[in-house]
Amino acid sequence: MQKTIERITGDAEGTIYEFPVFRFEGKDKAAPSAYLQAALHAGELPGVVAIDALMPMLTKAEAEGRIRGPITVVPWANPIGRAQYHFGEHQGRFNLGTRTNFNRSFPLLAAPDARLLPDVSLGGADRRLKNRLVQLSLGTDVVLDLHCDDEGLAYLYIHTSLWPQMADCAAAMGAEAVLLWGEDNTGTFEGASIMPYQNVPASIARFDRRVVTTVEYRGLLDVDGALAASDAAGLYRLLVTRGVIQDPSVPKFDKFAGPVVPLENIDMMPAPKAGAILYEVKPGDRVKKGDRLAMIVHAPGEIDGRTEVFAPQSGFILTRRSRRIIRAGEDLLKLAGDKRSNNARSGTLED
Repeated sequence: MQKTIERITGDAEGTIYEFPVFRFEGKDKAAPSAYLQAALHAGELPGVVAIDALMPMLTKAEAEGRIRGPITVVPWANPIGRAQYHFGEHQGRFNLGTRTNFNRSFPLLAAPDARLLPDVSLGGADRRLKNRLVQLSLGTDVVLDLHCDDEGLAYLYIHTSLWPQMADCAAAMGAEAVLLWGEDNTGTFEGASIMPYQNVPASIARFDRRVVTTVEYRGLLDVDGALAASDAAGLYRLLVTRGVIQDPSVPKFDKFAGPVVPLENIDMMPAPKAGAILYEVKPGDRVKKGDRLAMIVHAPGEIDGRTEVFAPQSGFILTRRSRRIIRAGEDLLKLAGDKRSNNARSGTLED
């Protein structure tokens, strides 16, 4: 294993951001390669501890000569967000200087060619970071971006061009659901990783061996040793399943038995009032159209001080908020519907 330190120049003299990159060399030049990163949203830690649990497994595989293709690992992908605190609260989702989501505004290249990356020498530290993450991952066969939701199931975002070819990956990782998407107009890291292959020859696109996904490891508070070990085992199984690592003791995974939901079927359920949320459902619950999902206590102690929220269609609860205070118009939960939502979103679901 080789460890290097990446340095991103800040926007003021004397400011530099650093993050480590670990590389495992493969012994077979024809084998698939892999890139794993975590904490692009810097406060989302389940992926960080999963990588921590995975590293000894990769080190052992390397020592035994079982790593076939090169593996690049970035456990802390966002040193800018990692350093952001406001009145004691960590702020890792948005750049406080630009107000831009750290998982937006990645360059969407027309082809997997680093020479097409924009000049960001004067573009701000966050743009320099995003360019560098694309450079580190570009051309890699397996690209995994590890995130988490507020409270939720373990699920994957997968581009329609890679489904159902990636069903083996979803099964190997133990994902509980898959969301299929087909359009990226905001520049997510996943979009920057798959869109360059959409209009190139099949010999370059190689969708038969390509894996690109945003992994949502349940919720913000799901950070513990047992879950980290389980998630690391899933990452390892994926790498074995796709031939990056050789390990005959790992069974082959072919079929994914969980729900596969088009992004357009997701209902985000904006809150009709501001107040305290009383949820009546949790992630994984199956609901029917008209079921009560939550009540908003907007005028406590008063007649008509509660407002009910009902399911607009049948489906299952994918996620809900971890905080119980909400403003009017903010999203209460993700309902994975059986049909297309009346408020269908084709791009990203959230800011």
